[in-house]
Amino acid sequence: MMAGVAQVVVLVALLAVSRRPLGDRMARVYTDTRHGRVERVVYRLCRVDPGSGQRWSTYAAGVLGLSLVSVLLLYLLQRVQPLLPLGFGRGTDGTGTVAPAMAFNTAVSFVTNTNWQSYVPEQVLGHSVQMLGLTVQNVLSAAVGMAVAVALVRGFTATGDGDGRIGNVWVDVTRGTVRILLPLAAIAAVALVATGVVQSLRSGVGVTTVDGATHVLPLAPAASQEAVKLLGTNGGGIFNANSAHPFENPGPLSNLFQVYLLLVIPVALTRTFGVLVGRAREGVVLLAVAGGLWLVFLGAAWLAELHPNGPAALAAGGALEGKETRFGIAGSVLFAVSTTGTSTGAVNAMHDSMTGAGGGIVLLNVLLGEVAPGGVGAGLYGILVMAVVAVFLAGQMVGRTPEYLGKKLGRREITCAAVSVLVMPALVLLGTALTLALPGVAAGAVDDAGPHGFTEVLYAWASAANNNGSAFAGLTATGDFLQGGLGVAMLLGRFLPILAVLCLAGSLAVRPRVPAGAGTLPTDGPLFGTLLGGTVLLVSALTFLPALALGPIAEALS
Repeated sequence: MMAGVAQVVVLVALLAVSRRPLGDRMARVYTDTRHGRVERVVYRLCRVDPGSGQRWSTYAAGVLGLSLVSVLLLYLLQRVQPLLPLGFGRGTDGTGTVAPAMAFNTAVSFVTNTNWQSYVPEQVLGHSVQMLGLTVQNVLSAAVGMAVAVALVRGFTATGDGDGRIGNVWVDVTRGTVRILLPLAAIAAVALVATGVVQSLRSGVGVTTVDGATHVLPLAPAASQEAVKLLGTNGGGIFNANSAHPFENPGPLSNLFQVYLLLVIPVALTRTFGVLVGRAREGVVLLAVAGGLWLVFLGAAWLAELHPNGPAALAAGGALEGKETRFGIAGSVLFAVSTTGTSTGAVNAMHDSMTGAGGGIVLLNVLLGEVAPGGVGAGLYGILVMAVVAVFLAGQMVGRTPEYLGKKLGRREITCAAVSVLVMPALVLLGTALTLALPGVAAGAVDDAGPHGFTEVLYAWASAANNNGSAFAGLTATGDFLQGGLGVAMLLGRFLPILAVLCLAGSLAVRPRVPAGAGTLPTDGPLFGTLLGGTVLLVSALTFLPALALGPIAEALS
């Protein structure tokens, strides 16, 4: 218990120390009028005018265009894997290539920052595809998320006397990549190697066991991919066991450092937001809501795993099945709650082996929309959309036009926010219903009966639609329906909210700023923080309570 509490204290202290300098640094990156030498080369090659701003529709077209090209290139890399070096003969059909449905699912997964993996990485993908395909998309998808978040903030800060321009997508993505993600990833990779994470271009190493048999343990450039996998809240592991594998996550020190990496940018972005809007307390409120939800879920999941049902688990002192003893319950729960709260999806324990209540908590954490504190960029624009909804609800209660950060919110703004919020629940509930209703789909995919099997299906669609990528593991998602269906859910779950957020940014950018009046709701204090947190919980509770009752709640009460 004391060791677990100490981990949380050290983690919170590290995040507190990092928030201000990193948040200020990111604010300077996105407001700097100068362009670096590498950036100018990129603009010249891509024929981009870095000094030109874009309206929301043009900005959105750039996001969609970049993502479409990324999907096609990553799909192609997997299909031509036999022609690439460092392939080691890996693949799905004996020829070294990746099957079309799996290649599509994987390409969509990594471009949408989901990193759902329905394959065994060390058996299917060689180092070239891992480095040139997956690692590159780990960086670009995170940079796109940050760019969209910054574009929304510009909508709030615009004076309203312009033509609705919210920045340049190519400049924002390039700066996020060159000035933020790559430098941090380089430092993190070196630190991970120092903690024992493997970094090798060899295919494997032979190990002789005590009985004289020789086994080949796969090797990989794990540290470099691990760094961007966590910093970009991606989550796709280079080994099938993900962060439970000792080559990816050797011990308690590396485990704590990895949790820090996946939280540090989302936490610092709340400071960036406060600096960009010129009101630091606004960012503190967002951080307080996200941090409060994170602590509540952490405590609840920890309690559930320490007090399981069943004589074996009670005799062991907790639910240790599916957890690495080098991390223990505290390190496993800390990782699980952080990875589901940030859309990372990396795992160091089997969520499928958690107690009914513990598994339900991490599932609910995903279903909140992952705003505690959310993914890189996606968490910030997700909680800002919830703030718009909260202000609207407050305005309806007192009969006044809602305002947020000096902008009146009209029908168009509320519609954009509503679309952004409703996309994910529609995908999750529809996908779960189809999986269970279509003949033969559930029979060939769901290994467990009853509430636990239902939870596995619900978790898979929640993970895909929220671009998380983690799984309950009891679901066999290699069939064509789930490969294609989950891929479509990833695409729609990523880009429909992005389009709605960019439309909201464009609409806000043309609205004039209005001074605060007697009826303006203060949004930089505890009252609004409570309202925002309640809105996040209320939206999820009303939407998913029936589904949760059929799955984790029923299992926890059984």
